[in-house]
Amino acid sequence: MKGLFARFFRNKDTSSDGGDARGYLIVGLILFGLFLLMAVVGLFYTPHSHTAMNAAAKFQPPSLTHPFGTDNFGRDIFSRVMKGSSTTLIIAVATVAIGAAAGTLIGALTGYFGGIVDDILMRVGDALTAFPSLLMALVIIGIVGPGKYNVVLALGIVFIPSFARIMRTAYASLRYVNYITSARLMGATNGRILFRHMLPNTMHVLLPAVTIGFNNAVLAEASMSFLGIGVTPPDASLGYMLSEAQSMLVRAPWYALCTGMVIVLLVFGVGLIGEGLQRSGREVG
Repeated sequence: MKGLFARFFRNKDTSSDGGDARGYLIVGLILFGLFLLMAVVGLFYTPHSHTAMNAAAKFQPPSLTHPFGTDNFGRDIFSRVMKGSSTTLIIAVATVAIGAAAGTLIGALTGYFGGIVDDILMRVGDALTAFPSLLMALVIIGIVGPGKYNVVLALGIVFIPSFARIMRTAYASLRYVNYITSARLMGATNGRILFRHMLPNTMHVLLPAVTIGFNNAVLAEASMSFLGIGVTPPDASLGYMLSEAQSMLVRAPWYALCTGMVIVLLVFGVGLIGEGLQRSGREVG
C-alpha cells in the first residue's frame, strides 16, 4: 500500500494539466479544511449553546458577538451552524464509508469473477438504481423513521449500487493484466489478488467517486432534513436550519444566507478536490 496516494501528487512534469490539478486540489483542500475545522471544533465547543434561547436577543444581525446573527428564538446561528456542520460531516463520512466499502466488495467480486456472481449482484444493483436515489432513501426513512442514524443507513444502502458499478468496471479492466496473471501463477489467493494487488490500482477511480459520493450525501441529507424527514431536533442539521430559515427570509435573511453559504462552500471545495484527483489520475495514468 506504500505510495498509494503518491501518484496523485507526484510532479511528473510541468504541463498545464498538472498545474491545474494541483490548483484544484489546493483550493479544494483549503475550503474543505476550513469546514472540517469548524465541524470538529463544533463537536466539543461552540461560542454559545446551540439550543439556548434568549428572547431579548432574537433577530440580531451579524456582529462580533454573533458572527452569523441570531434566529427567532435568540439562538446563536454560528453555534448552530458549527453543530450542524458536525452532524453533516458525520452523516456524509458514514454514508460514503458504507457505500464505498460494500460497493467495493461487490464490485471486486463481480469484476474479478464474472459469471453468475456478476449476473446476480448486478441485477440486484439494477433493480435498486431503477428508482431515483433520493426517492429510495425517502422510502427507507419512511419505514425505519427519521433520525441521523437512520439517514446514514438509508443513504448508505442507496449509494452501494453506484460504487459497485464503478468498482466492477475498474476490477474487470485489471483482471487479465500481466502482473495479476503472474500473481495467480505464483499461487496468490483470490483475496490477496483482490485487495493487495488490484485495490491499490483502482484508487484513481475510487477516490474521485468518494468525493462525488460525499457531496451527494451532503446534499441528500440537507434535502431530507429540509423536508423534515431527516435529522430532527434536538440534533442540529444544516438542512433543517435552511427549512427554518425560509420563514424568516425577510426578517432575518442572514440565517438562510450563512447556512446556505456553508453548504455551498463545502460542496464546492469537495468538488474541486474530486476534479483535482481526476486530472491527476489522467496525468499519471
